[in-house]
Amino acid sequence: MAIDPNANPAHRFNELPDETQEFLSQLRGDDIENLKDGLRLVMAMRTVGGLVKWLIVGIVGTFIATVMLYENILKVLNWLSQSK
Repeated sequence: MAIDPNANPAHRFNELPDETQEFLSQLRGDDIENLKDGLRLVMAMRTVGGLVKWLIVGIVGTFIATVMLYENILKVLNWLSQSK
């Protein structure tokens, strides 16, 4: 059963499952503030998590590229020294 987003808030509340209605009706003001803070914390953690993931990928990629460049420079130097 889909909730009508254009309905009156009281009617939308009645469309919620009984367990959800009971949970929401027991919330106090400070509980709502804690939920808002928790949602902001989760969004910030997801943002930082994405940043850290790409930071690790970048560091590993840079390390691999540096090793490959070093090996190829050694190959070129070895090739040049053999041609003399």
